[in-house]
Amino acid sequence: MACEQQEMLTVYLQEYSKLKDEQVQRIGFRDNLLYVTLALFGTVLALAIGEKANPYALLVLPWVSLVLGWTYVVNDQKITAIGQYIRYTLVEKISTLACRAGADIGEIESIFGWEIAHRSDKRRKRRKIEQLIIDEIAFVFSGIVGLVAFWIFVRQIFWFVQVFCVVEFILLVILGVEIFIYADLAKGR
Repeated sequence: MACEQQEMLTVYLQEYSKLKDEQVQRIGFRDNLLYVTLALFGTVLALAIGEKANPYALLVLPWVSLVLGWTYVVNDQKITAIGQYIRYTLVEKISTLACRAGADIGEIESIFGWEIAHRSDKRRKRRKIEQLIIDEIAFVFSGIVGLVAFWIFVRQIFWFVQVFCVVEFILLVILGVEIFIYADLAKGR
């Protein structure tokens, strides 16, 4: 039985290692999306208001916001889901296995302590709210600003472009709601 438990522990630890690798990769990708968004916005704004100004280029900004914002939300949700799986499911599996092997309850409670500890600091809620605000500005507000700027610069707008703008606006509002829903403001485990 001890050999079987050791094999299961090895499998669980390998699972943990792979999950952390994926989580780290997703965190890097997610965080770089903000830089990509800024770079694309700069490029589009240069086209829209540069030497050969084309205000219709401003209609690209909401789509950049939508695509990159949605990608950001999906990756952020997967990062959170991996953390939740580790904190709840994987820790429970290892705890159960350790209890069967006669481990001390104090040792079991400290399994993967960092997974809980980093979520329990006093400033977490404030940081998460600040991050939520930044995400909303980067992916929603900036797209809406692009739409408003387009409406200011272009006086006569065809009806189908107006419909297009309304669709962009509605999708940006939906993205804003999704960013809020997935903000993970919870503290602790």
